[in-house]
Amino acid sequence: MKIHGVTELETLKADILISGVDKNSLNSTGRKELDRRFDGRLAGWLGKAIKTEQKELTQLPALSGGIPSVLFIGLGDRADLEEDTLREAFGLAGKKLRKEGAATVAVDIDSFTAAGISAEDAAYLTAEGLVLGSYEYPGMKTDQRESAPFLDELLLFTAEDSEDATAAAEIGRAFGYSVNEARTLVNMPANVLTAVRMAEYAEELAQEYGFETEILGKAQMEELGMGAILAVNQGSSEEPRLIVLKYKATEDFSDPLALVGKGVTFDTGGYSLKPKDGIVGMKGDMGGAAAVLGAMRIIGELRPNKNVMAVIGATDNMVSGNAFKPDDVITSLSGKTIEVLNTDAEGRLVLADAVTYAKRLGATRLIDVATLTGGVIVALGMDKTGVLTNDEEFFETFLNASKESGEFVWRLPLTENDKKRLRKSDVADLNNSPGRDGHMIFGGGFVGEFVGETPWIHLDIAGTSNAPAAYDFGPKGGTGVMVRTLAMLVEQLESK
Repeated sequence: MKIHGVTELETLKADILISGVDKNSLNSTGRKELDRRFDGRLAGWLGKAIKTEQKELTQLPALSGGIPSVLFIGLGDRADLEEDTLREAFGLAGKKLRKEGAATVAVDIDSFTAAGISAEDAAYLTAEGLVLGSYEYPGMKTDQRESAPFLDELLLFTAEDSEDATAAAEIGRAFGYSVNEARTLVNMPANVLTAVRMAEYAEELAQEYGFETEILGKAQMEELGMGAILAVNQGSSEEPRLIVLKYKATEDFSDPLALVGKGVTFDTGGYSLKPKDGIVGMKGDMGGAAAVLGAMRIIGELRPNKNVMAVIGATDNMVSGNAFKPDDVITSLSGKTIEVLNTDAEGRLVLADAVTYAKRLGATRLIDVATLTGGVIVALGMDKTGVLTNDEEFFETFLNASKESGEFVWRLPLTENDKKRLRKSDVADLNNSPGRDGHMIFGGGFVGEFVGETPWIHLDIAGTSNAPAAYDFGPKGGTGVMVRTLAMLVEQLESK
């Protein structure tokens, strides 16, 4: 998508123009302002039923000159307008314009500014929201029609030329497309997106952005002693992969942040088999890996002054004569032994070896992302990401990033009593499933046992990684949740 700034209405040529209207836009003063901005070309519209409530859309023909129609977005009371609302409104506009195949879209940026929302912020939200809202998963149907071209060009119409607004829109574009890439990974069938194919995708990403790569196969994992991820992989005919990407902002790669993703490409539950209704959709159990890869794409685009590594444990969890079983005792990469009480508590085993390896590579901060437990859905619902942490300062920085991205998170406690229950076993150092009560806390807390004193945040996205129905930003399916927050966290750490 090409992005350009335009200051003269006469030179503006697009399939559609998007403009904002608030509750005062249609009173006498508001009409005069609209007339002035559009050189009197709105006179035929102002008697129409233009909706001004927040996120309401009204499309009307036709602006004389190079614009066939205008899409009005209702802003409600401009004093109450928030960035999240504006992003959602552009998401809805993106869905509508995708159906119409609008290839060149112009946006009246000045009409979306408000207290606290500058032209640069509006431009960023415009690009991000339109790209997010326009997402479609192409699928694999034999009669699939080719999608109409959409958003080949975005024109930012402003009274004064603003390079800052154009630059902000470019960042919004990068965020939106990276989220959409993560969504596609989550939506791909598990027989297509295997652990090997995920590693190939990561290598393609690395080649595009100049990341250093390290891909460990099964034999290398066995040599290193990655007994936790290998146990999960035991029942599979597909090889596992441990994927490492490094974005080097400095030659010495000092003080790197590690983004660690759970990449379970399909989860049967193993011998603790999931029920027939619960097993459908388990192709998305690699949502944490998708979030990390999406964030790395943004990092590659924006080139922050902060060293970052991605570490992803990729495998499926299958049932066979070789599969690991309840009552097995396995030895992790860290040397800690684990009593397996539930083979469906496999993601924490994958993450145990992944965070241990990230620490060996020098990570000074860790954040792991995983579709880890149904317990987070029971506790928080489908629209909230659960968080655990061992470091207050790191968490506050992360919380600021999540507020900036508009991705809601909620912290749960991890107490010493919780840790004692994780360490309760007659035969091993840890058990992988102390009980169903506090399930989200035990899942993340188990990963924390391998973190030590390293500042750490755990994100459980089991509820938020998949949308059960269409919503403002797109269709049902993968959401790409936490891609934007992880990238913004890197930006927050860069500024410190």
